[in-house]
Order: sequence, then structure tokens, then C-alpha cells
Amino acid sequence: MKSSTPVCPVPTEQQPLNEFQELQESWFFQWASQDLPGYLKPILILWVVNGLVAIPVAASSFSYHKHPLEFALCAVMGAMILPVLALARLYLGWNYIRGRLQDGEIFYEESGWYDGQVWEKPEEVLQRDRLIVTYQIQPLLRRLKITFGVLALLLLIGGLIWILL
Repeated sequence: MKSSTPVCPVPTEQQPLNEFQELQESWFFQWASQDLPGYLKPILILWVVNGLVAIPVAASSFSYHKHPLEFALCAVMGAMILPVLALARLYLGWNYIRGRLQDGEIFYEESGWYDGQVWEKPEEVLQRDRLIVTYQIQPLLRRLKITFGVLALLLLIGGLIWILL
């Protein structure tokens, strides 16, 4: 008995659903799907680890005894670099998969960069992929956008305090 769904010519490792499952199983990318404490813990760990570099840099720029507020602002803001980079990588990875799942056509390479092809998804595959985007990926992207908003607000507050000094 023949299936009404055409066979997918896209290599297994380039199929959006498989790319999504690979991302879900990745220790780094599954970080975004943790519960709130599990999500915030790596951010704080990265902030503290980067603080080990930012504090000496801040100390070489501002004496703790003469300019304690400048020192603290410099150290805190400098320590945000690593968490922001990690969160940006999370966002870019999940956003890429969102695009691959949401698009009706999939670009893929058969054997190398020189022989790319496009496969149009059948309607049932497209609906399945868009449900995954709506219920599994969009909440992760929303969470990451909120986190970026909070970090941007903190940087803005730090910048305003810096200006007022």
C-alpha cells in the first residue's frame, strides 16, 4: 500500500524536525527550556565566572577605595558580557530552527555546497512543523527576548547611574 505523503528527499541530518530534536537534546540548547531556576542558574554562573575577569579589569581602571561606585558598575557590567553572548547563541540557534520549521520550502544540500536543492513541504508536514514552532519554540524565544529586555534595562540603569556620577 502506497503512502500519500511523498518521500522526503532532504538528507536526514538536514530535515528540520531532526535538527529540532538534535537541538532539544543538546546540553547547551536545552538550557532555554529548563524551569525558571534551571534557566537562571547558568546565567548567574556565567556572570560570576566572567566576574573573575571583570573585577581585576575594573580594579585596574578604578580604585575601589577612591571610586567604589565606578568600580562596581564597571565590574557588574563587564561581567554581563559572557551571559549575553551565551544567550545570543541560544536565541540564534532556536530562531534558525524556528525558520526552518516554519518555512514551506526547505533548502538542502545533496552532497555539497554546489548542488543545493529546494523541497516543498507537504501540507501535513508544514502543519506539524508549525505546531512545534507555536507550542515549543515560540515560548523559548519569548523567554530569551524577555531576558534580553531585562539585561538591556539593567545596562540602561547602569549607564544612567554612570552619567549621573
